[in-house]
Amino acid sequence: MKRALIVDDSRTMRMILTKYLRALGFEIKQAGNGLEGLKALEEMEWADVALVDWNMPGMNGIEFVHSVRAQEKYSELRIMMVTSETDVERMLQALEAGADEYVMKPFTQEIIQDKLSLLGLAA
Repeated sequence: MKRALIVDDSRTMRMILTKYLRALGFEIKQAGNGLEGLKALEEMEWADVALVDWNMPGMNGIEFVHSVRAQEKYSELRIMMVTSETDVERMLQALEAGADEYVMKPFTQEIIQDKLSLLGLAA
């Protein structure tokens, strides 16, 4: 079973992403910000992918990416930013920080599946 961590301060967005990923056969863990995301990742022991929002209280998405990428044990984790940030500079910043893919809100289930396919995690 594939595992995904969804890190977003919007409960609605977490529920939408959970629905999409469960349909693709993922086991899901959710977190409301980057700090909760790091804790959830520790509890999970491993995950295939983290879908991370940019703008969150406590620890934002970029800080989460930097923190995860600083830890060797998460070197295989794929990170997908899922955000309303549409500026190209923001996308570059996320990719430079260590994100593997970038999805702009609003999105469809097909877009999420396509991005997961690019990461080798969906058919």
